[in-house]
This record gives sequence, structure tokens and C-alpha cells, in this order.
Amino acid sequence: MSAPLIGMPFASFLVLVILSAIAAGIVHWGFRYRLFEGIDGFIGQWIVAWVGAWLGPTVLGHWFGSLMLWSIYLIPALIGAFAGAVGGTVNARVLAGVLSQRKTSTGSV
Repeated sequence: MSAPLIGMPFASFLVLVILSAIAAGIVHWGFRYRLFEGIDGFIGQWIVAWVGAWLGPTVLGHWFGSLMLWSIYLIPALIGAFAGAVGGTVNARVLAGVLSQRKTSTGSV
């Protein structure tokens, strides 16, 4: 008896986990673009990078068929993972900035 992961084989899930970990690690420690210091910031970026890697081939298309591993097109998935990690951090920073400005303003919240 098999339990599918929303139509995704387990090997494909692992490919996305590895690609998103690479992208989140490069953004977090390589570029030092982070919202939180430490491992909690990396894990948050990793989760959003996984969603980006999952959506990447669907949104960007199917490029380089020779670089496909377990039905995952690697280049669009990696680009999506980077977009997810950076985009998630940008959104969180903007939200934190907006909330801090609302708290320091003289008007009521």
C-alpha cells in the first residue's frame, strides 16, 4: 500500500528537499540575507524555498530535459528555491518594518 505525497513520489520530495536546502543555505549563510540569526532563520527560509522549488518547474517551465531527476526539472526547481528563499525573507522583513512603524507612530493602532 502506498501513500502518495499529493501525487509526488518520495524520491521527488527528497530532490526538492535537497535543492531547497542548498538554496536556503546559500541565501542564509553565503549572502547573509536573513531575517533571524541562527538555525531558526535557516529553517524558515528552507520551508519557503521548498515551496518555491515545488512551484518552480510549473511556473518557469520545463528546461533542460537532460537535467531531470525523478520527474523534477532541476534548473527551474533551483531557481524557484532561490526565489522562494529570497522572496520569503523580503516579505518577512517588509512586514516586520511595517509593524515596527505602526508601534512607534503616535497615532492609535
